[in-house]
Amino acid sequence: MATDLAKVAKERKIKYFLISYTDLFGALRAKLVPAAAIGDMQRDGAGFAGFATWLDMTPAHPDLFARPDPDSLIQLPWKPEVGWLASDLWMDGKPVADAPRNLLKRKIAEADKKGLRAKAGVECEFFLVTPDGKAIADTADTAEKPCYDQLALMRRYDVITEICDAMQTLGWKPYQNDHEDANGQFEMNWHYDDVLLTADRHVFFKYMTKAIAEKHGLRATFMPKPFTNLTGNGAHAHISFWDRTGKKNLFGDAKGELGLSKLAYQVLGGIQHNASALCAIFNPTVNSYKRINAPRTTSGATWSPNTITWSGNNRTHMIRVPDAGRFELRLADGATNPYLLQAGIVGAGLDGIANNRDPGKRLDINMYTEGHTVKGARKLPLNLLDALRLLDGSKAVREQLGDSFVDSYVRMKTGEWNSFTKHLTEWERQNTLDC
Repeated sequence: MATDLAKVAKERKIKYFLISYTDLFGALRAKLVPAAAIGDMQRDGAGFAGFATWLDMTPAHPDLFARPDPDSLIQLPWKPEVGWLASDLWMDGKPVADAPRNLLKRKIAEADKKGLRAKAGVECEFFLVTPDGKAIADTADTAEKPCYDQLALMRRYDVITEICDAMQTLGWKPYQNDHEDANGQFEMNWHYDDVLLTADRHVFFKYMTKAIAEKHGLRATFMPKPFTNLTGNGAHAHISFWDRTGKKNLFGDAKGELGLSKLAYQVLGGIQHNASALCAIFNPTVNSYKRINAPRTTSGATWSPNTITWSGNNRTHMIRVPDAGRFELRLADGATNPYLLQAGIVGAGLDGIANNRDPGKRLDINMYTEGHTVKGARKLPLNLLDALRLLDGSKAVREQLGDSFVDSYVRMKTGEWNSFTKHLTEWERQNTLDC
């Protein structure tokens, strides 16, 4: 083993390790392991019952083992005696093919065979709310247009800077923090990197933000649309493909439209082609569709797409090109599984390259006011069930992510949809009690 975690524990004075993984729904699962036992765990993995989490398994399945990746080690800045480790899932001596991190690593390997290395950055938006989740925590944060509000930002200085200081300590190169478009909403940005590292950091960022918020008596939520009148939480991804060495950006072309290469437009076309099917992964909850198909919010805009279009530096489209050499996918929301987000992007990109997908005509209009004038543009699904049906029927996504994964994901998420439909809402009572 290149890195001996037992030796690292002694050097860094780590007493415990969180051996962690995400299930298909993005829920973070872990075992707390004393440093004295980490050697065995590094070799054999920590044991779990897969059926007890959101994995498509039964109680009859053998033990599931989470083998920690020592390269992913993060020493908790607010509790340095604990080390966090992302893990790969194994069963019966073989990797679990449909486990989210394993799936992403498989797509990375496929890209590598083509001489490609995918890199991404994510913009994580979240709300700071009361512990019961019913209201934003800052009662003074009431401005109609609160985006970049300095006073509201500084009232949460202690929380935001503790998170940012932690990212600096960890070497993530954070570069800006702001109050976002909704009351009580914030965004924090750190430097882009290889998609696996970005996904690991995305997973840890969500955990870290929630943990530090709790320290301050608050609750952090990445829920796509926690308040109907306010902007939702996105997880915008900035995408570029590089050569195998990671030194040359293959998306850049000074002579290309908007500074993008032919390869970049093939990848963009692949994402455009597969966006409807990938919605079920990028927007994975019932609540997600209250964000991407939302009416105007109190600030005047939703900042979310509802149509599959692309543009230059124009935030009203699903994809925008803010600079040469990269583009931004604005579709995914805060509930997306970070590993499946990147696997979906890489898979769609490889599909676009293999099939020379054409992204179609660039639109430079304001989609929020002129979108109805666009002919032929495909609309995003209106609900989770529609999205799951599109995923289930997608030949291209099945080729990229695998039939087994798609079948498992659709089956389990359809169960979630069925659970939702059994719920009786107050709206139904108010509108149909006297029918």
